[in-house]
Amino acid sequence: MTNRNISFIVKDQNPLMLRPTDTVQAACRSMCERSVGAVLVTDAHAHLKGIFTGRDAVQVIASGGDPAKVHLSEVMTAKPDTIEPERKAIEALHMMCDGGYRHLPVVVDGKVVGIVSRSDFKGLELDQFEDEQSLWERIC
Repeated sequence: MTNRNISFIVKDQNPLMLRPTDTVQAACRSMCERSVGAVLVTDAHAHLKGIFTGRDAVQVIASGGDPAKVHLSEVMTAKPDTIEPERKAIEALHMMCDGGYRHLPVVVDGKVVGIVSRSDFKGLELDQFEDEQSLWERIC
């Protein structure tokens, strides 16, 4: 279980994808309906343009932005880090930890095939990750 490929995690996934011209309000509504914490912002051909998360929504509201008028293209993280489906789960965990984010788009040739989040990883994967982190902390 510690060596699962990302492709195994996203194999039956239907990630939430919206366009850059969609509003923050539409994104939040869709996130709520689907019980997800992130939207992959794509073009009409599912090519990744950015990612929008609950943290981004909070920033829009806190800054006085109108969620019904602000477009995702204005507040998304453009060109986010991505991972390929043949990579290992532990690699995704390291990327998320190092980058300080909880969602990682899974992409092949710029086209979205899924998304992983910290909650997708299971016991032994998390144990291995924490062991590796602990080792690095002792070394550094």
